[in-house]
Amino acid sequence: MNKQYKIMVIDDEKIVGDMTKMTLEQDGYVVETFLNAAPALERLKEEKFDVIVTDYKMKGIDGMEVLRTVKKLYPEIVVIMITAFANLDAAIEALRSDVHDFFPKPVKIKELKASIQRALAKDK
Repeated sequence: MNKQYKIMVIDDEKIVGDMTKMTLEQDGYVVETFLNAAPALERLKEEKFDVIVTDYKMKGIDGMEVLRTVKKLYPEIVVIMITAFANLDAAIEALRSDVHDFFPKPVKIKELKASIQRALAKDK
C-alpha cells in the first residue's frame, strides 16, 4: 500500500471500535475510533478520511445522519454502515443515501476488509 489510507470508525460499542481498529491497522491503515458521531463529525473538519465505518443505530446522531452529513459535505468519502438492527428498510434507506456497503453485526472482518479494498480501489 503506497498511500496510507485513513479510516474512521464510529460505533457506540467500544469493543467493536477497538477490534476493528486493531485489525485494520495490521493491514497498514491509519484508524481513528469514536464512540459517538458528534466528535467524529467535528474531526472531519480537521482531517481528511478515505473511509468511514459507522454504526447504524447510536444515541444522538445516528448512522443515517452521519451518512447524509458526510455525503453532503464530503462526497468523496466512502461510508460503510454496520448494524445489530439489520432490516430490509434500514438497508434500503442506507443504499438510497449512497452507502457503499451495509453489514449486519457481528461483522465478518474479512468482508469488511474486502469492502474497504473495493472502495479504495476506485481511488486509484
